[in-house]
Amino acid sequence: MTLSLGFSPCPNDTFIFDALIHHKIDTEGLEFEVFYDDVETLNQKAFRGELDITKLSYHAFAYVADSYVLLDSGSALGFGVGPMLICKDDPEKLRAELAKPNTQLKIGIPGRYTTANFLLGLAFPNALNKQELVFSDIENAVLDGRVDIGLIIHENRFTYQDKGLKKIIDLGDFWEKETGLAIPLGGIVANRTLPLDVQHKINRVLRRSVEFAFSNPKSGLEYIRSHAQEMSEEVMYKHIDLYVNKYSVELGEEGKKAIKLLFDTAAEKNVIPEIKDELFLTGI
Repeated sequence: MTLSLGFSPCPNDTFIFDALIHHKIDTEGLEFEVFYDDVETLNQKAFRGELDITKLSYHAFAYVADSYVLLDSGSALGFGVGPMLICKDDPEKLRAELAKPNTQLKIGIPGRYTTANFLLGLAFPNALNKQELVFSDIENAVLDGRVDIGLIIHENRFTYQDKGLKKIIDLGDFWEKETGLAIPLGGIVANRTLPLDVQHKINRVLRRSVEFAFSNPKSGLEYIRSHAQEMSEEVMYKHIDLYVNKYSVELGEEGKKAIKLLFDTAAEKNVIPEIKDELFLTGI
């Protein structure tokens, strides 16, 4: 059985999926047609129901929970891993400006339906002047003045200072102080049209792949590097260490609590529609 699978070329995703797509573990007869896209493109594909299995942001998942179910393995949750607002000028002055009711600061964001943009809305609800950019272009957009502030994700949290940029706020820290829970960034979902036994098989195989990666962290080095946009090996593994952890093996009760709180908070603020379907894969 061949299934379409979408995930990003970022090191945390290629690290997780290496063993699965290269058959370093038992895939129980499953084959995968892989699509590599940035997270907002994956979100849009999920809205159209194009893929059998896909990575997507938790913000976007709220809009497709009737079509996709969240797998117990493969998620990116954690502490100290949140998106960051950056600038090239005075960060304290800009942070104060962001809080003003009619702020016109232009903010470069990595996508409307990213969890990063959702957190930005929670922290600074008046910051509405946004421009959607590919995440890897946001630092340059700040540097060349296309935007006043950048909302960065992924490996850019390791590179912005090298370019002379400054941190305004870490939105992951904001969430953690508000809730005491890990920040849910992205998850792996399966199309609900797949038979339940296939959904369970996908989850088993994915967990096996994550566990293999943890046991053999350098096994997929060349594969990870081939998609890592000229990142150094040190930065690649810093990235992996931030986003791949115990929640990637299984969400557990703590991970599920964080996800439910994220959705409950968003629903209270009318940011997402009411979710009537069970979020999590059952019967594991």
